Amino acid sequence: MAEIKDIIEFEIGSALYGMDISLVREIVEMLPITRLPGSQKCIVGVINLRGEVTMIVSISELLSIRGQSDKQNEKIIVLVPNLTGGSNIGIIVTEVHSVLSVPVEDIEPFSGILATDSGGFVKGIIKTSSGDKERLEVAGKNSRLMLYLDMEQILTALHLPCKIH
Repeated sequence: MAEIKDIIEFEIGSALYGMDISLVREIVEMLPITRLPGSQKCIVGVINLRGEVTMIVSISELLSIRGQSDKQNEKIIVLVPNLTGGSNIGIIVTEVHSVLSVPVEDIEPFSGILATDSGGFVKGIIKTSSGDKERLEVAGKNSRLMLYLDMEQILTALHLPCKIH
């Protein structure tokens, strides 16, 4: 039996991204962000999430993603604190779509020159049809490529604690 990964599918700008759902604690609507003076450009600031101070990271800034973002639909994906050394960390995304069950063999490793240019933040590429699980099995003209993010590399680049295995 093929190993399956459950991947949360989301957009940043107009591109499709994914990461392991096991890294996600919750998804929340955008909240007011308090800016942190002197922080890295990709550290947007902090929010008060039900009494917990949560650091907010702009993945689009870190990955140098350009393009329009629908600020009204932005969400925050809050990561599981046990995997981030106990820190509360959230990432801003344009929109969250769904959770897909993807056979591991359908995740094409991201290597070579492209991997070097991306800074190692992408683990692989998944061919998908956004929001349509039936069409996931039969790649047609509506299929899109999803970049499967390596959150361990992203947190390491931000000098944040990381316990993802």
